[in-house]
Amino acid sequence: MTTLVIETATAACSVALIDGAHVVAAAHEIVGRGHAERLVPMIGEVLAAAGIARADAVLVDCGPGSFTGIRVGLAAARAFGLAWGVPVHGYSAPALIAVRGDGATVAVAIEGGHGEIFVQRFASAPFAPLDSVRSLRPEAAATEIAEATVLGSGAQALVVARGSGHAELRMPNAADAVLLPEPLAALPATPLYGRAPDAVPPR
Repeated sequence: MTTLVIETATAACSVALIDGAHVVAAAHEIVGRGHAERLVPMIGEVLAAAGIARADAVLVDCGPGSFTGIRVGLAAARAFGLAWGVPVHGYSAPALIAVRGDGATVAVAIEGGHGEIFVQRFASAPFAPLDSVRSLRPEAAATEIAEATVLGSGAQALVVARGSGHAELRMPNAADAVLLPEPLAALPATPLYGRAPDAVPPR
């Protein structure tokens, strides 16, 4: 079964077509805020490279990360799922970053809003989350994350706040979804914003 994987939750934009344990075709670019312009052409390029017109399922990054990027990815995933008549499931950005991490446990930090970072820890064998994703100030995250190496776009801020460790800038890559355990690649295709919205409706 072929699955189209969509990744737009951070400054990276990537698409992959996976079949079981194999990556059939993939593309990965750093686009900043250009997801809306680049995503659909990239999907077309990956499908063309694989020589197929559609996939049997769609898998999309639900976040947390960029509010706009998450919405762009989810909208595209739902549109392709509806057009093809195939199921659409989700995964999280921290899991995709952590799945290639080294060590018994892996820490991820992703840039958030208002000076905060999204943090989450994972066990490597078997791969599974150790806690839920949280949006914290770097100094608060520094008291909770003990791993020497931190992965992600917010890793440097956490390591600086802690005064020790190694930060590795790593963006999520759609092709790495082939490594995710099934439970972590079967989330509802709904946003995981990681914190409350900035705007609150009037009472």
